[in-house]
Amino acid sequence: MRRALFCTGTIMLLLACTSSRPSSVDPQRYRSEDGGLRLALVKQPYHGGRNVAELSRNPGYLERGGLAGILTQAGHRIRAIQTVSLTPAEEEEYGEWHRMGLANGHLAEFVSENERNGALTIGLLGNCNALMGMLGGFQHADPSAGPLTVGLVWIDAHGDFNTPETTLSGMLGGMPVAVSAGLALHRLREESHLDPPISTDHILMVAVRDTDPEEEELIQAHGLVRLSTQDVREISPALRREMQRLSDVVDLIYVHVDMDVLDPREVQGHGLTVPDGPSSQELAAALTEMFRYPKVAGLGIASTPAYDSDPGELSRQAAYRLIDGALAGVLGR
Repeated sequence: MRRALFCTGTIMLLLACTSSRPSSVDPQRYRSEDGGLRLALVKQPYHGGRNVAELSRNPGYLERGGLAGILTQAGHRIRAIQTVSLTPAEEEEYGEWHRMGLANGHLAEFVSENERNGALTIGLLGNCNALMGMLGGFQHADPSAGPLTVGLVWIDAHGDFNTPETTLSGMLGGMPVAVSAGLALHRLREESHLDPPISTDHILMVAVRDTDPEEEELIQAHGLVRLSTQDVREISPALRREMQRLSDVVDLIYVHVDMDVLDPREVQGHGLTVPDGPSSQELAAALTEMFRYPKVAGLGIASTPAYDSDPGELSRQAAYRLIDGALAGVLGR
């Protein structure tokens, strides 16, 4: 159920509604009884494209490669494998972006449930438009506390910080970070259960290196913090500093990876690759460092090339490597 936040009256009330509660969290909250981790795999195939019947194949591709078995053999417990779906009535709703919001709302419900039950969510995402649902799920993971303050680590070759006014392509997939920050498409964000929007002060962009001109102006105007590919490769002091900064001011942190961030040789079937990306080994090591911070609560893997677009299954293995790196960080808490 969508939840609204109403702030009226004094400045103190406004501050109470928008400030974070950076209390500590239990670093062992995802541990299973036998020492591994409790995990939930959530597949979100809806991608906000032009064809209502078309679903992304990559969430199923990642699962069918044996991911659950690999994780179980590594000593983890899979609490659930969940798949987002629309009801027949929702499938007939007007507007593909509207239907994307409805699907994201269901995604958010899964994520909230997993967090409340002590399971770390791994999102297998059709594309980056699922971002709002992932964030919305974490934001409303504790109904008794009201909306939590969520930080975003955005790992992508692209900023996805366009709005309908700045976009060159018109693609919704170039807008989810801006939408999550409340810059545009408010109904889509609210249907994704992300209400209020996240603060731009709580966004960390990692290895973003291809932005549109007016998108870059927006990024600069909002002062988004950015780390380079080199920061990933070196696991630089700046990376640790920014992870600590986020941890100090938010309740939970979500880490989102678009596979186009990687070295193009590992994602040959991706249509939006950009030179100078980290290898999956380099990014996995950086994820291990990020996930050592106890407030990091989930990982999303988006836009993995699938089937005939993944010769030699290099992209699938790269995705598994990233998941393994993140889980190593949680185990190291």
